Amino acid sequence: MSWNFQEIEDTVQQEAKYILDFQRLEAFRTKYLGRKGLLQEIYASLSNLPHDQRPLVGKNANDLRNNISIIIETKQKEIKSRQAQSPAADIDITIPGVAAPVGHQHILTQTIDEICGIFAGLGFVVQEGPEIETEFNNFTALNIPVDHPSRDAFDTFYLELPDPGHQGRYQLLRSHTSPAQIRVMQKNQPPLAVIVPGRVYRPDAADASHSFMFHQIEGLLVNEDVKFSELKGLLTVFCRRLFGEKTKMRFRPHFFPFTEPSAEVDISCYICDGKGCSVCRRKGWLEIMGCGMVHPKVFLAAGYPEGKYKGLAFGLGVERITMLKYGIEDIRLFFENDIRFLEQF
Repeated sequence: MSWNFQEIEDTVQQEAKYILDFQRLEAFRTKYLGRKGLLQEIYASLSNLPHDQRPLVGKNANDLRNNISIIIETKQKEIKSRQAQSPAADIDITIPGVAAPVGHQHILTQTIDEICGIFAGLGFVVQEGPEIETEFNNFTALNIPVDHPSRDAFDTFYLELPDPGHQGRYQLLRSHTSPAQIRVMQKNQPPLAVIVPGRVYRPDAADASHSFMFHQIEGLLVNEDVKFSELKGLLTVFCRRLFGEKTKMRFRPHFFPFTEPSAEVDISCYICDGKGCSVCRRKGWLEIMGCGMVHPKVFLAAGYPEGKYKGLAFGLGVERITMLKYGIEDIRLFFENDIRFLEQF
């Protein structure tokens, strides 16, 4: 058998012009350098050639192999360079894509929006307050005395920032949303009805029911003639819209420095209908918020004339409401960003 190496070389060069991707390059390599390729066939034929022809055929075969190897190496670089400049060229648009997961609001945000939506329907305006507060707004103006335990450094995150209004020693991370009452009243004259959601901070050790950061919602209504009966009616409507029309309520006397009289609000357990279960600790009642009539000293601190206005105020913890409503037993789950937990809501 005789081999026309010049003709083979011309064919190789011609085929190389049409190699534009790795798939064609691999077919080219297999055709000439594969185990059943042309070069293997040439080498296998050497034993059948006359002794004087074997050296020349072998040399030509080796030269052909080297030339093909150079072509393959060159084409590899060209294809890689072309893909780097235009990566989309090798994308198969017929392959099904991977859908990006669709996000949704965090369960706490959902609860905040639901609560604010209920009060907005009752005529309240949603406002916000700063998370860095002054001692005056956070304590003094709310009738919280200097020796009150909540003003201790163990119960409040104080900042090494001077109070710009010189009404207290330092600024701090607000420990409740009640300072918003002062800010709202200083800027607005009654009648007013506002609801203020936001984050608050207390140096509590994290456990199943405590966190150093959590959310509260503050409510304030001020006018010339506001009665405690209106507070009860307002919160009764709110609780029934949030937990269901069959919800029963009770008000227990309590003490808050910024309201007088003050009360804690309980609702009948929505799980056992007040009969007693593990959620309500066999009591049949769930504590959900504090409330009361705005203390006269708070009005004076806000700059209102003495005795002219009356008001009602209430505050609730968003995490507690959410845990009670959805049967969540550990507050830390809200902040661990575990997608398995978040996707349930």
